[in-house]
Amino acid sequence: MALFVALALTPSLQAQPLVTIDLVTVGDAGNSMDNTGYGAVTNVFAIGQYEVSLSQYATFLNAVAATDTYSLYNADMATFMNTAGISRTGSSGSYSYALVGSGSRPVSYVSWFDAARFANWMQNGATAGASTETGAYTLAGATSGIITKNAGATWWIPGEDEWYKAAYYKGGGTNSGYWLYPTQSDNQPGNIVGSDSNQANYNNGVYSVTQSEEASNTQNYLTESGAFVGSESFYDTYDQGGNVFEWNDSIQGPNRGLRGGAWTVNFNYVSLGSSFSLDYVPESEIYSLGFRLATVPEPSTYALLALGVLIALRRRRLL
Repeated sequence: MALFVALALTPSLQAQPLVTIDLVTVGDAGNSMDNTGYGAVTNVFAIGQYEVSLSQYATFLNAVAATDTYSLYNADMATFMNTAGISRTGSSGSYSYALVGSGSRPVSYVSWFDAARFANWMQNGATAGASTETGAYTLAGATSGIITKNAGATWWIPGEDEWYKAAYYKGGGTNSGYWLYPTQSDNQPGNIVGSDSNQANYNNGVYSVTQSEEASNTQNYLTESGAFVGSESFYDTYDQGGNVFEWNDSIQGPNRGLRGGAWTVNFNYVSLGSSFSLDYVPESEIYSLGFRLATVPEPSTYALLALGVLIALRRRRLL
C-alpha cells in the first residue's frame, strides 16, 4: 500500500517537527466487520507502520518533560534491562533523556495517558514545548479516568476497529475477509528474526531474540522496527503481533483496550491472534505495553489508492 512519512500537521512557517512517523494508508473504506464484530471502518486513515520507538519517545521527553509534570517517564525505562531504554539525568526543571542501546526498538512502560499526550504533541507540531494537554484529547492535567477523542483530531491512538483492520484485514475490497494473525496468515507464527514469512517476536517455548528457553536479566528481548521483514500485514504494518502490546482507544468500563501480544513468556501465540484482546487501567505502565498512532492521510495519498490496491493485490499472499 502507499507508504509515506508524515510530519506533525503544522504550518510551513512554524518550526519543523522534531519527530517524523512512517505511515501506511489503510484503504478499503466501508469494509465488512470480522466474525468477531471488529474491523469495520468507514473511512480511509493512516497508521504508524511501526510502533512508536524509543528514539521518538526520548525526543518527545526532551521536548516537553524537563519537569515531567505528568510522569511521562518511568524509571524502569532505564533499569529493566529486558526492555531498556531511556535514561534520565538532572533534576526537575532540567531533566534530560538519552537512549540506552538501540533507539529503533519500541518504547514500553507507557500508559494510555502517555500515548495520548504524545498524540497531542504530534497534533500541535511536535516541537519543543508544544502542548500535550489539548489536541486529539483534552487532558487538562488528567492522569487517570476516561478521556474521549475530540472531533477533528488529526493524530490519535487507533480505535480498536482501526487497529484490528490494519492488522488482520486481507484488503483489496470491502468484503475480503480477515487473517487470524497480523502476518497475513491463518497458521501459528514462528519467531525467527529475519526475512521468513509469518514470524513475530513472542515466546513460543523460546525467546525470539535468543532462541533460548532460558531467561536472562540482562538480555534485551525487544526487536527493532521492521526486523521481521517478511511478516508485514496486508497494509504493510509491522509488529502488530508480538514485541509489545499496543494501546487502542476502546473503552472497556474503567479500562482501555490492548491488542497484539508481546515478547514475554507470559503470553503465547494465542495473544497475537484476532480473537485475543486485553484491557487495563489507562494509567498502567508495564514492560510489555507500548503504542502506535493513527492520523489523517495526506491528500496526495488518495490519488495513490487505486494504484496501491493493484500493487497490493499482486503482493497478497493466499494460503
